[in-house]
Amino acid sequence: MDARYAFRVRVRLEPAREGVSLEPGSAATTVTLFREAPEPGTESWLFFRNTLWRGEVGDEDYARRLAAEWLGVPERTVEAVDFRELQTDEAYFDALKGEIAADLAAFKAETVSEALSKYLGSSVRVTDSDE
Repeated sequence: MDARYAFRVRVRLEPAREGVSLEPGSAATTVTLFREAPEPGTESWLFFRNTLWRGEVGDEDYARRLAAEWLGVPERTVEAVDFRELQTDEAYFDALKGEIAADLAAFKAETVSEALSKYLGSSVRVTDSDE
């Protein structure tokens, strides 16, 4: 089983030393950040439910704090975080749907599809394990 969350993060570069400056137009960079998705049913597997809403970051300040931590940069330098997709293989996706189905009430949903749509929107890409 393999899955990861992909985020697009815009970070502002800041010189580490006095006397060094950056041209304003070149001081920001956008990176794609990947975070391993915990195995369904294990600690932290509800990251998507607690962080995303309809395929978008639910709390931008929280997402910026997370991205800063993951990248090891000062929080003030993270300007924006956008959720791109959950990239998953079939085995992980099946396990995820199974865990959701076991407790639909926790997702305030009537079906697994509704729960997935509610938190991930259409931002799920299922790939072969060999890719």
